[in-house]
Amino acid sequence: MAIHLGSAGDGDDEDCMMAAINTTPLVDVMLVLLIIFLITIPVVTHTVPVQLPKEANQPTITQPGNVTIAVDRTGGVWWNEDGLADRAALSARLDGAAAKLPQPEILIRGDKDVAYEHVGRVLAEAQKAGITKVSFITEPPPR
Repeated sequence: MAIHLGSAGDGDDEDCMMAAINTTPLVDVMLVLLIIFLITIPVVTHTVPVQLPKEANQPTITQPGNVTIAVDRTGGVWWNEDGLADRAALSARLDGAAAKLPQPEILIRGDKDVAYEHVGRVLAEAQKAGITKVSFITEPPPR
């Protein structure tokens, strides 16, 4: 920054100075910083290239063979509309469904307030039975 001092013409204005700030160096520094940031930002934000999933709402196609397993907020398990007493009843029904040809699709509906442990148990039982197609039913996001 520079200060420009006025000329000392007459003796009346000797105490007054004309001060002006030269902003050219400030602009130069800011342009250099801008160029540095534009060059370094793509290097800093480099991440692993992945294809992120797109949101899609596919309507559930209800087929007669599909089985809906619901897990209520207390952890109770329902086979279509029938309540199941314990895990052994669920395992027996899943074994029966796995033996059918073609295998039915298992649709799991978990209450939003249920502990994940209960839904995980249903999923583990389906895997143990050899069910090949399991889907989760959720509510679509608000638009």
